[in-house]
Amino acid sequence: MLLQPQNIALFFTVALLAVTAYFLLGSIPLLTLKHDNPVDARFIRSFYITYYKIALTTAVGTTISYALAGRPAFAIGAAAIATLTLVLRNQFIPRMDQLAPQILADEVEAIPAFRKIHKSAILINTTQLLAILGSLGMV
Repeated sequence: MLLQPQNIALFFTVALLAVTAYFLLGSIPLLTLKHDNPVDARFIRSFYITYYKIALTTAVGTTISYALAGRPAFAIGAAAIATLTLVLRNQFIPRMDQLAPQILADEVEAIPAFRKIHKSAILINTTQLLAILGSLGMV
């Protein structure tokens, strides 16, 4: 039995939803960390690197599957999520890398800047999750 393109698209949409929800729920408790030592910074950085890799792969799969299913609006939406994921990875990870040695050197502004990046990533991830959930009713 061959899967229909729309079934594959639904699978990828649910996978993207699961990845986004899982990492969102995992990132919020990390705010309890003080972010005041390099170990915290490295852990959070690696957490987001993993998220961005998996989310990008899933979003690209979602994009392709919707394009093959003849749903261009959904393909464009998934492509926007893939693009946003790539942009965020290229913005947030280098910034975290810059802040890690500053945290080690006890620079006053480094910890709030790192926490701001972390909070921004959570807010953007929440928005993505809501967009994916909203699209499920239209699939």
